[in-house]
Amino acid sequence: QVQLVESGGGSVQAGGSLRLSCSASDSIFSFNAMGWHRQAPGKTREFVASSTRTGTTAYADSVKGRFTIFRDTAKKSASLQMNGLKPEDTAVYYCIVQTPTGTYWGQGTQVTVFT
Repeated sequence: QVQLVESGGGSVQAGGSLRLSCSASDSIFSFNAMGWHRQAPGKTREFVASSTRTGTTAYADSVKGRFTIFRDTAKKSASLQMNGLKPEDTAVYYCIVQTPTGTYWGQGTQVTVFT
């Protein structure tokens, strides 16, 4: 059972930046992928970004060019640098990891972007 702890959420004015971090209880070397999803009030959870073990990254169209995912194997963590934040980015952000034994989610961290 992999445990994930997210941090770095908060409130920021539109145009600002936040960096989310996700720390894993186990080595991430064998993780197939780490990533982030988000869920806004009244909406379904959606994909935001991911990074595979081989370093391939993917982003939702809505965040391309603004968000960057980083993966640090030594620190057993993944981060999401979010720049140019918009009010529509307001959501609970969840870290997700895919391992050979299953998929695991963090508890979520709130990001609020105000005008």
